Amino acid sequence: MSNMIEGRGLIKRFDGLTAVAGIDFHVGNGELLGFLGPNGAGKTTTLKMIYCAVPLTEGDLQVDGMQVGGECRRIKAILGVAPQEENLDPDLTVEENLRVYARYFDLPKQVARQRVLDLLRFFQLEEKAKSHIESLSGGMKRKLIIARALVNQPRILILDEPTVGLDPQSRHSVWQRLTRLRSQGITMIISTHNMEEAAYLCDRVIVMHLGRILAEGKPADLVNQHTEGTVTEVRLDAQPGAPLLKELARRQIAAVHVEDVLYLFTQVEPDVLQGMGIPSASLVQRPANLEDVFLRLTGTELA
Repeated sequence: MSNMIEGRGLIKRFDGLTAVAGIDFHVGNGELLGFLGPNGAGKTTTLKMIYCAVPLTEGDLQVDGMQVGGECRRIKAILGVAPQEENLDPDLTVEENLRVYARYFDLPKQVARQRVLDLLRFFQLEEKAKSHIESLSGGMKRKLIIARALVNQPRILILDEPTVGLDPQSRHSVWQRLTRLRSQGITMIISTHNMEEAAYLCDRVIVMHLGRILAEGKPADLVNQHTEGTVTEVRLDAQPGAPLLKELARRQIAAVHVEDVLYLFTQVEPDVLQGMGIPSASLVQRPANLEDVFLRLTGTELA
């Protein structure tokens, strides 16, 4: 798989604050890559550097062989960007939002008209074509923002938190549209703090925290690498005492404590835990997921 995007030693500072702290990454042609992490991890800043919205402080970044910083006009011509914020024009109808955006790419009127119709159909917005933005649901607005990003038929689609704030039904509807786009061979990058979204959509994920990359790989591979497939949650009434933590360490049971829950990443029989003074009624065993990967790597929950 050839790489559509390559970044090496990327650093971005804002007034002394380091938002991205020297990361290396690549995105393969036709791949759907996810940047996974909490707010403030550096995900959005990384995306903005890719689509030339903010300049690099240090490092090298290429998009389809073109150098960010020197060829931004050419780069923007092959990109589609769906930002996290809702920035649709409230004075225009759904259809007009798409048609006006098409003008930025000097598309012939007939070509633009057909693309708009095709996108409205693809995102199931045909019945809302003449409606104004304030009448749309949150899910419809997200679909329209993504549709707008596709007007120029980009080779690379960048989506910053594509389903933030949506209800489960709307979220899954957007996921289905993105899955269909992936099957068409479009290279996509998303940022998200939703571990279910990352696991559902992404071929590969990069886990970020405080501007750095902690891990990367296929979602299932990361779960298998950093957990044993099952996580035991221990509900506590108080902070775990030093003797308990010492005993867990002695038995090489990987554990992270967050608020009133002790997360155990090593498979251990309930009777062993009972022998350490942990009643079985306080135990919950469940399959591990990407959020557990983040929790184990950072000691904090993904929020």
